[in-house]
Order: sequence, then structure tokens, then C-alpha cells
Amino acid sequence: MADVIAPIAATIKSILSKVGDGVEENTVVMLTEAMKVEYPVFAECQGTVSEIKVKVGDEVAVDQVLIIVE
Repeated sequence: MADVIAPIAATIKSILSKVGDGVEENTVVMLTEAMKVEYPVFAECQGTVSEIKVKVGDEVAVDQVLIIVE
């Protein structure tokens, strides 16, 4: 199991994966926005998305858990 965490403080712009999706290492799983710039968030391991802990529009802090991959 691995957590996908927020690399920066930002707003969730879009979620590209859903629960049950398989992801590979370095797959873009969501986009965030900070200071009008979009930043991709990557899965750090291969697995299946088991939980998404945020929704579009949420503001997140650095190192906040966004997605759990098993």
C-alpha cells in the first residue's frame, strides 16, 4: 500500500483516476493548481486505487494524503 501525497499546497483541479483503476508508477492521477499554474500529481508505485480522500475544489496542504494505492 502506498499513499499519493500533495507535493505542494494547492487546489484540486481534476481527478483522473477512480477507485478500482489500476495505475503504474509515474501515472498522473490528478491535477492541482497553485498560483494559476497546473501541477500534475503522480502515483509513486504500481497498484490499484483503493480510496480517494479529496474532491475537486478541495484545498490541500503539503504532504496531505490524496489517494491510497494498494
